[in-house]
Amino acid sequence: MTTSPIRQFLKDHGISEVEAIIPDLAGVARGKVVPAAKYMEEEGMRLPESIFLQTVTGEYPEDDSAISPSEIDIVLKADPTTIRTVPWAAEPTAQVIHDCFYGDGRPVPMAPRYVLRRVLDLYASHGWEPVIAPELEFFLVEPNIDSDYPLKPPVGRSGRPEIGRQSYSIAAVNEFDPLFDDVYAFCEAQEIEIDTLIHEAGAAQMEINLLHGYPMGLADQAFMFKRTAREAALRHKMYATFMAKPMAKEPGSAMHLHQSIINAETRQNIFSAADGSPTNLFFSHIAGLQRYLPAAMSLFAPNVNSYRRTTPYNSAPINVHWGYDNRTAGLRVPMSAASARRVENRCGGADANPYLAMAASLACGFLGMVEGLKPTEPISGSAYDLPFQLPRTLAEALRLLRECRPLVDVIGERFVGAYAAVKECEHEAFLQVISAWEREHLLLNV
Repeated sequence: MTTSPIRQFLKDHGISEVEAIIPDLAGVARGKVVPAAKYMEEEGMRLPESIFLQTVTGEYPEDDSAISPSEIDIVLKADPTTIRTVPWAAEPTAQVIHDCFYGDGRPVPMAPRYVLRRVLDLYASHGWEPVIAPELEFFLVEPNIDSDYPLKPPVGRSGRPEIGRQSYSIAAVNEFDPLFDDVYAFCEAQEIEIDTLIHEAGAAQMEINLLHGYPMGLADQAFMFKRTAREAALRHKMYATFMAKPMAKEPGSAMHLHQSIINAETRQNIFSAADGSPTNLFFSHIAGLQRYLPAAMSLFAPNVNSYRRTTPYNSAPINVHWGYDNRTAGLRVPMSAASARRVENRCGGADANPYLAMAASLACGFLGMVEGLKPTEPISGSAYDLPFQLPRTLAEALRLLRECRPLVDVIGERFVGAYAAVKECEHEAFLQVISAWEREHLLLNV
């Protein structure tokens, strides 16, 4: 009898516990921790289908039409390619990401990994294979026990917090060398392939770039990296936060997605012709992003806080113009060799679920390619000087998503119904909160 890859991994690494996890709609790791011996008996488990209707506040929307009225269980099946050790665990522990199925074998359409796989299958049906490279920004902050107080940069090894902008500063990164030593060690243990680490514009704001590759593997790595950064920071009495706009006077944190397409047979970049010139498919991919990004924005900006990031002149796009090496545009074409011709989607926040953001970004480009769309002319000036084209609120973004039939057809109607219901519930919960700004300016003045 052949030993399964998972059983062999658990045996080879002396694993005593297994974290069986799935990413929920918010990108939060859900699942169970079970003894390795019990896990090896089943190599999977069950969870209630309603896990995909849980909001970030732990509530459930009144609209539960996307799931079964009997609240059935779903079956979790391990993806053996995702099994890794948990390097920060006290005992020998493994983590493995699962896919979700009903009892009859049908995939659960609300599962973020399935949404991405659905889009990748559409590309495969045309003989195309997407390549993606995410860039994730995040802040290091002091522990924040009372959520009524604003966040503050942490103290580095010099004994002082950052008070000014330190873009690309090596010394500013070195302030947190012990933390990043752990980050690199944890990433190596989990086969998370970091390309570069830089200091971004904000105080104690960092960015990591992952090596480009197949989208599902990169989404898994981005999902695991968020857990990794948080765990490493906690070891050093800090928080790592991927909020889109954690501090009022600092820039927001993005998740930029570099994307290109290769021919599955020839392995050549279909965005470039034999003579190195851009192809019609390249321009149609850009055009699809331009047309459909506003409707997909709730997948790139999934929280109320996300829309505080997309403000003019604050290092975040406000529209879907495109340009060559233009960082003010929502869509940037970096300088590169013809073989590496790609589009950088700069609209997403770091708080986005990486599976859903990649699925949405690729879906928009796919629609442009199959519909033969034509983009606008590239801009050479500042896109910040041009009008808004992206939704300004979560409510507006969700309305645009529900109304966009082509996009709903690509990513799945039941998924959109569940996602919109969850996010609308979160928005309503936010509206119940009275902010300090309202007390400051309205209490005695209106």
